[in-house]
Amino acid sequence: MIIGAIEAGGTKFVCGIGNEEGVIVERISIPTTTPDETMNQVVTYFKDKQLDAMGVGSFGPVDLDESSSTYGHITSTPKTHWNYFDLVGELRKHFSVPIGFDTDVNAAALGESLWGAAKGLDSCLYMTVGTGIGVGALVEGKLIHGLTHPEMGHIVVRRHGDDHYAGRCPYHGDCLEGLAAGPAVEERWGKKGHLLEDSPEVWEMEAYYLAQAIANYVLILSPKKIIVGGGVMKQTQLYSLVRDKVKDILGGYVQSDQLLDRIDDYIVAPGLGDNAGLAGAMGLVLR
Repeated sequence: MIIGAIEAGGTKFVCGIGNEEGVIVERISIPTTTPDETMNQVVTYFKDKQLDAMGVGSFGPVDLDESSSTYGHITSTPKTHWNYFDLVGELRKHFSVPIGFDTDVNAAALGESLWGAAKGLDSCLYMTVGTGIGVGALVEGKLIHGLTHPEMGHIVVRRHGDDHYAGRCPYHGDCLEGLAAGPAVEERWGKKGHLLEDSPEVWEMEAYYLAQAIANYVLILSPKKIIVGGGVMKQTQLYSLVRDKVKDILGGYVQSDQLLDRIDDYIVAPGLGDNAGLAGAMGLVLR
């Protein structure tokens, strides 16, 4: 089976070709500008590939209700050019193949469960910390959908005592994304994250926010593995900081060896690296 995969992100669309075993044979990156410009390049890339199916994991919010008149649309995104854009509908104009569709982070969670750090598990959570913060979850073998889909990047967290930054989420101000996504780190400290590597106070505060969120996810969803990726997590010192703070927050309440003794194997980097979303988009076809 030849599968076309799209990880549609707010900064770039990663497109690739792979198969049902999760093998990616080629990939390209296309800047996310306007729908006309970006989708023209996407269609051009795939048009001669003789696809059997396509999978799309998209930034959101998106409409995943197949009975809805706006199924396949990106909905109330802060990226104004893409508000209520019919992503699946545009692809269907050009490709007469089945198209699997979900959020980018749900797709990444699925990819990690099929071929990555959560392989063989029926439960995992994937969190990306980059331009925004998004979280997808697989529970009892199924990706979480409901009224819409999870928006766990916008939960409310307690403020750090030394943090006087207002937050930059256009909807909620100082939600998790507004305080801890990459642009918030840059705006708060006046430098891009990679220039703050030797500033421990930056990453202590970042870990403070991420750990609160992860502890809440543990208490609510009880995932068997938590995978954290995205550009901000290239600061790999964050992993140990976050793990320690999660243990402190939970305080031994959740009696699991994974949390108490093996947390280094519980909160982990993506096993698929930067291909988690793209592989997950292929996995959507298998669903």
